[in-house]
Amino acid sequence: MGLNNLILFFDSNDVQLSTKVEEVSSEDTAAKYRAWGWKVMTIDGNDEDEIRGALMKANQEKDKPVLIIGKTIMGKGLRTEDDKSFEGMVSTHGQPVSNAGASVVKSIQNLGGDPDGPFEIFPEVGEYYTEVLKKKAAVMAEKKARYEEWKNENPELAEKYEAILAGKTPPIDFSKIPIKANSATRSASSVVLSEFSGLIENMVVISADLSNSDKTEGFLKNTKPIVRGDFSGAFLNAGVSELTMATMANGMALHNIIPVCGTFFVFSDYMKPAVRMAALMGLPVKYVWTHDSFRVGEDGPTHQPVEQEAQIRLMEKLKNHSGNNSLMALRPADANETLVAWEMALDNKNTPTALILSRQNIMDIPARPGERFNNALQSKKGAYVAQGAKGKVDVVLVASGSEVATLIEAAGILQKENGINARVVSVISEGVLRLQDAAYQKNLIPDGVPVVGLTAGLSATLEGLVGANGNVIGMDHFGYSAPYSVLDEKFGFLGKDVAMKVLGFMGK
Repeated sequence: MGLNNLILFFDSNDVQLSTKVEEVSSEDTAAKYRAWGWKVMTIDGNDEDEIRGALMKANQEKDKPVLIIGKTIMGKGLRTEDDKSFEGMVSTHGQPVSNAGASVVKSIQNLGGDPDGPFEIFPEVGEYYTEVLKKKAAVMAEKKARYEEWKNENPELAEKYEAILAGKTPPIDFSKIPIKANSATRSASSVVLSEFSGLIENMVVISADLSNSDKTEGFLKNTKPIVRGDFSGAFLNAGVSELTMATMANGMALHNIIPVCGTFFVFSDYMKPAVRMAALMGLPVKYVWTHDSFRVGEDGPTHQPVEQEAQIRLMEKLKNHSGNNSLMALRPADANETLVAWEMALDNKNTPTALILSRQNIMDIPARPGERFNNALQSKKGAYVAQGAKGKVDVVLVASGSEVATLIEAAGILQKENGINARVVSVISEGVLRLQDAAYQKNLIPDGVPVVGLTAGLSATLEGLVGANGNVIGMDHFGYSAPYSVLDEKFGFLGKDVAMKVLGFMGK
């Protein structure tokens, strides 16, 4: 990309937590980065003048990012009680120097300090930083004055800029977004992204070499890919680099960009360290994870997520340091729920949001003409009655995503053939549901009524919802390579199969 304003420092001290680097690696870091197109400089990292000189050269670079490798000494200046050098020791990496084997008194004396006042600020240092703070205050005053001048000359741009800094987005009527009936939720998501394109000007969409499959390509409707020499676009092709993509998204979120990154759900495994950091830091990254179940089909078990939803939904149960659920995971049941999911994701400015979307088409949840979107709006509570029982509720059926349509089919069979009245509950997010008052939750899934969950993932995904006396129909094995319709039949995920299992649980 030719990011010449990117400068990376690498502290090369040849010491790790438990070994010397040479014992475990022979990598030539400088050669690796040069091969990637970086400008690389190697300096004495303990020499202030060399650091300043390298920074000056780095700032003059016009075409490449810059890596500054500083060869440093771990524990520089450390001495033992018998006044021998204790520099470059592995033990100093992860513990206080006194525990590592060095003498605090001898080391401070060797470095020119006073052991009786180790935190004393030398007068010349205090004077220097007083002047530095004065200079910085003057620079900030000048910048603020220049900004006010620019703001007065460019009121519309300033309003837009300040709205971005405040986390505001343009108003969007999601009910007016045109979606096809019975479509895959990844396709519905693509339509939403095409509406965002050109409208949300601080949104950047990234895909890990799957834009035509995860359908993030919809965002290209009114923009173009970012390429070297032309950063006017808002779509970034990241290549097969899921972790890199996710870490870039974190950085973008810290700079008031709304990052959206897409790949297959199974590849969320590669992204977990960056997803965890986003959850910990409260970064509003949007993850578009498609191909959400074994229904990926012929790609086989390596590409068919089974345990991934349970892993991600655990993050909904984990609080961040602000006391909020650290992540919001949304698995919509049809195209209209996908519209609502994107509205929820856009409104969520305090934590990351995961949109878990289907590859295959899904039957829309039945509704009266023109009412489906309004019904789907109930997803904002995390769960709602997607289809009510015809009379007294005999059993509650619970699912998310494409399994909701299967439950509706099963409910029809149970009512028609067995006279059993089933309520079907769509749970787009258990984490959001648990934020609702207890009365809403109890009314949705009442006590004393059998509860059966259906998930194409691990049963653990729904066990908290069905309760100790409920039952979950789920996966306990990896997938297989076959068309998804064949796998539905073989795994017992057809409506008739689910109806039989519900009858068995109810003892009918």
